[in-house]
Amino acid sequence: MIKQQLHNFHIPVMGLAYTIDSPIKVARFGIDSVISIVDDELIENMNAFYSRNFELPYKEITRKTYDYRAKRITSYLNLVDTIVKKKFNSFCDELATNKKALNDFVAMLPKISSVKKNLDAYLSNQFSESSDILKYLSENLFPGAIDVNIMTKVDKTNYDKNDSLPNIYNDAHSALRGFANSNLSSSLVLSAGMNPSLFSYIAEFDDFLPDDSGLLKKKVTLKVSDFRSAMIQGSFLAKKGIWVSEYRIESGLNCGGHAFATDGLLLGPIMQEFKDRKQELINTTHSLLQKAFSFKGKNIFESPFEVKFTVQGGVGTAEEHDFLLNYYEMDSVGWGSPFLLVPEATTTDKATRILLANAKEKDFYRSDISPLGVPFNTLVGTTNEYIKTHRILQNKAGSSCPKKLLALSKEYDEKGICTASRKYQQLKLEELQEINCNLSSVEFEKTATSVTVKSCLCVGLANPAYLENDIPIKGEAQGVVVCPGPNMAYFDKEVSLKDMVRHIYGYQSILPQEYRPNVFVKELELYVEYLEKNIAEVREQLTPALIKKWELFKSNLLQGILYYEDIFKASCFFESAKNDILENLKLFRQRITIVNLSDAEVIK
Repeated sequence: MIKQQLHNFHIPVMGLAYTIDSPIKVARFGIDSVISIVDDELIENMNAFYSRNFELPYKEITRKTYDYRAKRITSYLNLVDTIVKKKFNSFCDELATNKKALNDFVAMLPKISSVKKNLDAYLSNQFSESSDILKYLSENLFPGAIDVNIMTKVDKTNYDKNDSLPNIYNDAHSALRGFANSNLSSSLVLSAGMNPSLFSYIAEFDDFLPDDSGLLKKKVTLKVSDFRSAMIQGSFLAKKGIWVSEYRIESGLNCGGHAFATDGLLLGPIMQEFKDRKQELINTTHSLLQKAFSFKGKNIFESPFEVKFTVQGGVGTAEEHDFLLNYYEMDSVGWGSPFLLVPEATTTDKATRILLANAKEKDFYRSDISPLGVPFNTLVGTTNEYIKTHRILQNKAGSSCPKKLLALSKEYDEKGICTASRKYQQLKLEELQEINCNLSSVEFEKTATSVTVKSCLCVGLANPAYLENDIPIKGEAQGVVVCPGPNMAYFDKEVSLKDMVRHIYGYQSILPQEYRPNVFVKELELYVEYLEKNIAEVREQLTPALIKKWELFKSNLLQGILYYEDIFKASCFFESAKNDILENLKLFRQRITIVNLSDAEVIK
C-alpha cells in the first residue's frame, strides 16, 4: 500500500539528545522525525531506559562486545520501532473509541488534508464506536518515519591497541551498519558533505537497493546547501547504485547546529534553482543509476524512483510555511528549533527550556565552540559556558574527553585528539607560552581564547536526555550545550505539541505580538553580518584569491536581493509585511555596497 504523507512538516535532527527519542513521542501522530546515531553511549543508555519503561527485554551491549557501536545502534532502533508500532496501534484504537481524542487529532491535521475531511465527516455524524472508523484509520494512517542522521565527517578511525581498524569500523561507517542492520524502513539523512568511503559503503547493504518490484526498504536523504552540491553527491551515489530519495535543502546560516555558510547564495535563489532544475537532477541521477544497475547485472527500472524536495532553516509562521510549499513546490518544511520548547516532541531539560524561552535576539550567536572548526549556533548563558569559563579561570581548560567522538585532529597524536580536550588545549597553551615574549598582551589573549573556546559537544549535547529522564551522569561535569537557530529568539514559551502543530498550519499563532523579520530577510541579515565580520578580520591579510572570494560573495548577495524584490513585489504572500520587507532589502543592499575591498592592502 502506498503511504500518503499525512503532514507537510518534519522535525529535523537536533544535537545528540534533543531528538534522540522524538519518534517515540510523535510518530503515532504521523509526524516524521530524525534521530542522531552519532553517540552510541547515549543510545545504549536510552535503550536501557525505554526497555525498563515499556517492560521490554534488555541486554546490555558493552564496549567489550565485538562491533559494539553498530550493535548498540541496531538494538536501540529496533526498540524504537517496536515502541512506535505499539503506541500507534493503541492510538488508533483510542481514536476509534474516544471522540475527544479524535477531535484533538483532527485539529492537528493540515487544512488541505483529505484524511482530515473524511474524519470530520465521522465527527459531524453521531459518533459511535464503529468498525468503520477503525477500518478507515488502519487503511489511511501510518506512523511517522523513524529517520536517522549521520554527520559524514564525524568518522573517526578506531584502533585495536595500536593497530588501526579497517574503514568499516570508523565511527560513521559503524553507525551506518547499525542502521542498515535494523528492522526500520526509513531514511538515512546524510549531512556535512561528501565522504566517498562512507557513500560507497552504503551500496554493500541490500536494504538500500530496490527489490524486484522497485521498493526501497531503506532510503537516502541528502542534506544539501545548494543545487551543485545535490548534483555532485546525488550523481556519486547513483554511480554506486544508490538512489537519493530526498534532497533536504537547509539554510546556510539561519539554522540550528553547525552553520555551513554558502558563497553568499541565499535560500530563495537556491530553491528557485531546485524548482527550475529538479527534473534535470532526477534525469541525470536516474541515467547514472541505470548504468550502475546494468554493470552489476541488476534489474533496470525505466522510470525514476520517487524523489522528495524539502527545505528547513528559520521558518516561523504558517504563511512562510505555505509559501515554501506552494511557491517552490516543496514536499515538506522542517521545523527544528521551535520544537525545543515542546516537551511532547523533544528531549530538552527544564532549565534549558526556560533559558530558551527567555532568550532574546542578542543572546543567540554563531560561536567557535565546535571542535570541528565550523561555526556553531548557540546561546548565551548555558551551563556548559559557565563550567567551561570556571575551568579556564582555574587554569584547567579543556575537557577530559571521555567519548572521543570528535577526536579528529592529528596534530599531536596520529590516533586523533579532540581540540576541546584538556590534553590538546594544554599542549597548545604551552606552545603559546613559549612565544609569549613575541606577542602583545592583546594578541596573546586572542590566541589563547581561540584555543580554550572549544566545548565538549559530545557530552554537552547528550546531557539533556540524562537530565530530563533522571539518568545518572557519569564523569566530569560539562553542563548542557544547546544549538538553536537564530529563529528561536521569536518563540518565548513552552507549548504543547497540539498548539505547535496548529501554529504551523495557521489555525492559531503562538508567537508574541512583537516584531519578527521575514525568514528570507533574517537570513539575508545573517549573511550581511557574516560578510562584514569576515572582511574586518582579514582586511590586513587580503590576497588576490580572498578578494575574488569576497567579491563573489557580495555579488551573490546583491543578486539575491534583486531576486527577492521581484518575488515579493509579484507575490500575493506577505501582503501585510511587504513594505517592511522591501525596505529591509534596500537597507541591506546599502550595507553590502559599503563593504569596499578596493582600498585594502593586498598581500602578493
